[in-house]
Amino acid sequence: MKKGIHPEYYPEARVVCGCGNSFTTGATKPLVKTDICSACHPFFTGEQRIVDTAGQVERYMRRLEKREELGKAVGSAPETDEEEGAEPGQGEKESKASSGRAAKRGKGKRKAGGR
Repeated sequence: MKKGIHPEYYPEARVVCGCGNSFTTGATKPLVKTDICSACHPFFTGEQRIVDTAGQVERYMRRLEKREELGKAVGSAPETDEEEGAEPGQGEKESKASSGRAAKRGKGKRKAGGR
């Protein structure tokens, strides 16, 4: 090995997990801090637990609750054909425009005598 290019190796480095578990191993740092270890990871413990990363699970649950509340509110209100704020016939304009674009690109029509 070349001298001076390798980091210092600590054969008794301490690993500390967020659950409180700690153990020693070899590493290039004397102290390693982790969020999940084999003592608390669901794969090793066999328990089903949602590992929350930056509040994503809470955010999803709030969205799900809002959707259920809106579903109940919409279920009791009469349904309308038009959305609020949308102009009548707006959907028709979009469909005509898209079919016109397809024709301009030459899609949908076959040329006679072509391959």
